[in-house]
Amino acid sequence: MDYRPLGRTGVQVSPLCLGTMMFGPWGNQDEADSIRIIHRALDAGINFVDTADVYSNGTSEEITGRALAGRRDDVVLATKFFMPMGDNPNHRGGSRRWIIQEVENSLRRLGTDWIDLYQVHRPDPAVDIEETLGALSDLVHQGKIRYIGSSSFSGSQIVEAQRASRERRLERFVTEQPPYSILVRGIEEDILPTAQRYGMGTLTYSPLSGGWLSGKWRKDAAATPASSARPSARFDMSSPANQRKLDIVEDLAQLAERNSMTLIEMAIAFAINHPGVTSAIVGPRTMEQLESYLPAAEIHLPTDMLDRIDQLVAPGVTINPDDNSYGTHELQPAARRR
Repeated sequence: MDYRPLGRTGVQVSPLCLGTMMFGPWGNQDEADSIRIIHRALDAGINFVDTADVYSNGTSEEITGRALAGRRDDVVLATKFFMPMGDNPNHRGGSRRWIIQEVENSLRRLGTDWIDLYQVHRPDPAVDIEETLGALSDLVHQGKIRYIGSSSFSGSQIVEAQRASRERRLERFVTEQPPYSILVRGIEEDILPTAQRYGMGTLTYSPLSGGWLSGKWRKDAAATPASSARPSARFDMSSPANQRKLDIVEDLAQLAERNSMTLIEMAIAFAINHPGVTSAIVGPRTMEQLESYLPAAEIHLPTDMLDRIDQLVAPGVTINPDDNSYGTHELQPAARRR
């Protein structure tokens, strides 16, 4: 597996990053099996692991920590904070109070003395970015975290954070984590080039677009994905945008088959073939899923395939806007209406 620089940090990471959201009650509840999957990913050459405090309310971090026992030094370990961790209104967000408290919880659950990449899971409109960056900078100086990153920031929010870091002489975000897939290409227009200008690494998530590019849901499958964790707007098969996605998936599946690869392999290869993408997060629930993802790390899509993909989904276009995770606060009625 060829490794890539994580922005300008000097750290080298694999083009596939193991996402651990599906380890624990949200997905695979067999801890021993989850650990076997993590070990298989490491043995295959993946040296980048991404988790979050909120995944299964901390259980994912605990499983990840136990799996990395004895192998911690060989892994670039990333986790995130921001999402609510219980009913307490102060156990969430990007405040100094919560960051200083929650990093200790993540360190304990992960069973480690340091976190390589500590990421803000979402921008916090209620907190000045200088406060968030200041708290994270203190943790870097204390040696508890090595680098800091953002997730689901818009292009303007990336610029604001970089400017604040420079002006206040604070640690800067070295990575951004946005959604990116053949069906969700909005970041190509603004976020990817902005991150590239600042020398940031980009760790993209959902290369299979929440399962749309796994081949599981096709036009002849009547059922809507049954999961309370999936936003209904993204999986309402009666909506015009999702009907359009079903049509595109049919064409993409045929394109992959003509080029002797699976739809999954093509979809993941598409994400990591972009020059602005450092790694794509793959989040298996089973060993079979992991094995289906691994070949994509060695696939380079030829120009004619990329041209055909561009015909089906134009660069910079997201077929269903509900698939985006950034800009959600700005588009709420309270932020738009007088």
